[in-house]
Amino acid sequence: MRKRLYLAPMFFWCGCTAVQQPAHPGYYSEEHRPQFHFSPEKMWMNDPNGMVYYEGEYHLFYQYYPDSTVWGPMHWGHAVSRDIAHWEHLPVALYPDSLGYIFSGSAVVDWDNRSGFGKDGKPPLVAIFTHHNMPGEKAGRSDFQYQSIAYSNDRGRTWTKYAGNPVIPNPGNIRDFRDPKVIWDAVSSQWVLALAAGDHVKLYGSPDLKNWTHLSDFGHDLGAHSGVWECPDLFPIEVEQDESGGDPKPPTESRQKWVLLLSINPGAPNGGSGTQYFIGDFDGKNFKVDTSLAGSLQNGHALWLDYGRDNYAGVTWSDVPASDGRRLFMGWMSNWDYAQVVPTAAWRSAMTLPRSLSLKNTPEGLRLHSTPVDELISLRGNSAKIPSGPVKGDSDWSNLTGSPAATKEILLELVWDGQRQTQTFGIELFNNKGEKVAIGFDPAKQELFIDRTKSGKTDFSPKFASRDAAPYRPEGNRLRLHVFADVSSVEVFAGDGARVMTDIFFPSESFTGLRWYGDVALTVVGGEIWELKKIRMKQARI
Repeated sequence: MRKRLYLAPMFFWCGCTAVQQPAHPGYYSEEHRPQFHFSPEKMWMNDPNGMVYYEGEYHLFYQYYPDSTVWGPMHWGHAVSRDIAHWEHLPVALYPDSLGYIFSGSAVVDWDNRSGFGKDGKPPLVAIFTHHNMPGEKAGRSDFQYQSIAYSNDRGRTWTKYAGNPVIPNPGNIRDFRDPKVIWDAVSSQWVLALAAGDHVKLYGSPDLKNWTHLSDFGHDLGAHSGVWECPDLFPIEVEQDESGGDPKPPTESRQKWVLLLSINPGAPNGGSGTQYFIGDFDGKNFKVDTSLAGSLQNGHALWLDYGRDNYAGVTWSDVPASDGRRLFMGWMSNWDYAQVVPTAAWRSAMTLPRSLSLKNTPEGLRLHSTPVDELISLRGNSAKIPSGPVKGDSDWSNLTGSPAATKEILLELVWDGQRQTQTFGIELFNNKGEKVAIGFDPAKQELFIDRTKSGKTDFSPKFASRDAAPYRPEGNRLRLHVFADVSSVEVFAGDGARVMTDIFFPSESFTGLRWYGDVALTVVGGEIWELKKIRMKQARI
């Protein structure tokens, strides 16, 4: 994807070798630096790209500008992880070249070497990305974005760009023609590519990742259209059984559906950037929303993956082993409304926690649920139970784990009498300067919310101080919250991931305090707080 564009010299690919070096004492300890989220060592980062699993490694590529903390000529930054929690930085994977900047895209393992790029009997990794030709844009052309590929035969450490690029030329009249996401569809025996094209998605098919045929278009008259469509991701997913163990569909019907993630900027429910999704079927040519699913598309309006302000351009990993079975997701934890002016000095932006997506049958119809991956359990440190029983008024929970911590995980389950409760309630992160972020629920409006209006530094953008809300109707007046609070962000998963909110913030000093608030009578059914340990971020140099 792109934001502001800058003229700059073109750079060319070079082979690099990562050499481990010890971390300096202040490594990843700067003000506002996330402690258990991925962030770049320095300078600007946005969309996650090319996420692929191969030979025991989760690869995370990302939009990167190594020369500034604001958007510029895009490269693909690169990191790998063995456990999707701790990360090792690797040298830049793809540099701008004579065809343009390297915009968003994806990567796959070409297991059967259909591309012919494989070597010594091993499958290649193949990346497909958008080339953005700046001189073409400056000249007023409309065909300055097109799709190209590169391949790697050394586990993604070095990449060779295909001599036949671009593999999908611009039709000639689409300015926003980008962000290719590829999967292998075994049913139709082809590679399938979803591509953002202004206000809709174009689907392409290929036998070899080099020669592509246009299959169909989707979305001209569906979903939110108040901004540019970006970063599509089309994939099959199994419908999970309901809690009673029953199948939400009769046994004679397929339990597999297809989901299309689609980011839009602007146009999110709380303003700025956001990610919508559609549920339907793909027949090898067309993706069609399933209108038989109750509420699967609300009068043509979008379903939203995350109602917070700060989860954008997220896509899923390819080639996660079938034995794992998860559809793993990660997003960019920022918003184009203010991403380039947030008050960080050495770097800008972080990624969301990795999440597992599941498709469940609900009273509203089929819905995506998002939950933090189980690997994050390894980050838990000191813990304490939240006392069960009635709670009313303010209760300070800061010292339950033995000492206040700025990074924490909170599990909390509450029940209340729905006939009598109309006042909001929830938990607050706070510091000694009176700054705070509230995570709460409004039973009268039936909405979950995050209030960061008094979170500290907010004057860098008139669009930042916000109270962000999400419609949510808990079952039986029972609210289950799973909260991850880092130094400068909070991710809230309600009802086992049925509703998710992600917001960033920048307090003057860390939020080490935690308290319950609300002048209402509720009962804590269960709860626990963990201090979370800092993830390992290994440095690399050329």
